[in-house]
Amino acid sequence: MQKRKLGKSGLEVSAIGLGCMGLNFAYGSAPDKRDAIQVIRSAFERGTTFFDTAEAYGPFTNEELLGEALAPFRDEVVIATKFGFRDGNLQGELDSRPERIRAVAEAALKRLRTDRIDLFYQHRVDPDVPIEDVAGAVKDLIQQGKVKHFGLSEAGLLTIRRAHAVQPVAVLQSEYSLWWREPEKEILPTLEALGIGFVSFSPLGKGFLTGAISENTTFCHSDPRNNSPRFAPEARKANQASVALLSEMAAQKRATPAQIALAWILSQKPWIVPIPGTSKLHRLEENIGAAAIELAPNELREINSTLSGITVQGGRYSEERMRLIDRG
Repeated sequence: MQKRKLGKSGLEVSAIGLGCMGLNFAYGSAPDKRDAIQVIRSAFERGTTFFDTAEAYGPFTNEELLGEALAPFRDEVVIATKFGFRDGNLQGELDSRPERIRAVAEAALKRLRTDRIDLFYQHRVDPDVPIEDVAGAVKDLIQQGKVKHFGLSEAGLLTIRRAHAVQPVAVLQSEYSLWWREPEKEILPTLEALGIGFVSFSPLGKGFLTGAISENTTFCHSDPRNNSPRFAPEARKANQASVALLSEMAAQKRATPAQIALAWILSQKPWIVPIPGTSKLHRLEENIGAAAIELAPNELREINSTLSGITVQGGRYSEERMRLIDRG
């Protein structure tokens, strides 16, 4: 697989990474440990070198899984993990106090079976802790050799600039896909100006853009999509227009809708890397295959022109979860 450099940080990763959250957390029934490890190692064998996790996935168990799976080839991959939730509870309070950041780093190093974290993200911006203190804490960890690069997730423009002034931000991770293009307005131009790379989570719209989800699809009771306005049955029905466009383009390219959605992201900027997640080997193959698909300028214009006439129905998070999104 081709490699990409995430901004000016020097951090080089595979053009498509692997979001590991769903291997044992959040989206329905998780595969057993052996199968999950097989997915991770199969991704590496097929050229993936970028793996994303967090202490809050589990909590803690996702890091342990990734550490075990990647141990045989640790020095050949880039591991990203995150801090920012109190006690690693994704449904709990935010906590980015410097002492908490240091504690999370030490625990993550043990769970990941490594001596350094390649990319350490603040999972969500904590309004109670100045971002300068957060950046300073990570800067100390970088100077100690325990962390290589500093990242932010779902951070606003002012936060990015303030953090970057203390410790260069290597990467911003936020949601970005054909049906969530908000980062294009201000975030992406700012990142380009500052030399910061961008990692796209949920590049397949939490599975919707694969074409496998309809208004009649049911989710496991613990699946977060149950609480997303965008996944209400009436919204799913209305949003099929986006999938129809991808399906039509996929047929022309002898590809799948998911591959077109990922190829579109890759075509936007050379410093953008999507991290689709999956627990299935055939989906892994499908996602990785998107790296070989090139969309011509006229095809990109067709996609953009058609999408401009489609209004995606429903917010991406519940009102409660939207409170965690930084507006700075």
